[in-house]
Amino acid sequence: MSTPTTDRPEPPIRAMLAPVTPLQQNCTIVWCTKTKKAAIIDPGGEVDRLVAGLKQHGLELEKIWITHGHLDHAGGTARLKELTGVPVEGPHPDDQFWIDQIPESAARYGMPDAQGFTPDRWLGDGDVVTLGETEFEVIHCPGHTPGHVVFFHREAGFAQVGDVLFKGSIGRTDFPKGNYDQLIDSITRKLWPLGEHVAFVPGHGPMSTFGAERKTNPFVADVIVGGASADEAGLAPEGVPKRYS
Repeated sequence: MSTPTTDRPEPPIRAMLAPVTPLQQNCTIVWCTKTKKAAIIDPGGEVDRLVAGLKQHGLELEKIWITHGHLDHAGGTARLKELTGVPVEGPHPDDQFWIDQIPESAARYGMPDAQGFTPDRWLGDGDVVTLGETEFEVIHCPGHTPGHVVFFHREAGFAQVGDVLFKGSIGRTDFPKGNYDQLIDSITRKLWPLGEHVAFVPGHGPMSTFGAERKTNPFVADVIVGGASADEAGLAPEGVPKRYS
């Protein structure tokens, strides 16, 4: 009699969250399981700890990926590239002005090691970035910043969305060149069609799925986008949820 097996095929990618900076930004180490080639997404700071994480898991850094140019997401990019020599990909060129402001922002937030940088490759909507034997799709999702991009692995149903979307909230749009309507459009027209099963890492806070946010997020749930108020939908009994940086 054969013994039933519970072995599952190895996933094409794996990911590890590493919150960094005083703003607890979700930097992510993602890697191709076949090759152990890794990318660090949004190295906002604490670069030495990120490099130690690579060594701990036996990973070889191949890329640095940036969702957008805010200090807490991109402030450690220059130092990480200096230490490793790997290329920086992203964000969209419309975020150049945010990258240029990193030193000024760093002084304001007490993060003197943060520096500006020039990506080796700017990214646009529909681009593809490679990691080991895997590919990630690039989706331009403006609104929080004009040059924000999302990294999406279709086979794994995984997305790194930066500050576009959060569990129970969305990104702020009160920064220069932020646009609320544009952000809502990015979420509902570009992210939702990827599938309700997609699990996403936000820029801050816990992971969620697109399906869960379509049901319960008081900014972009289907009932809200369809015209019902948050109060009518029963989604905001305690007032407006937190909007992240």
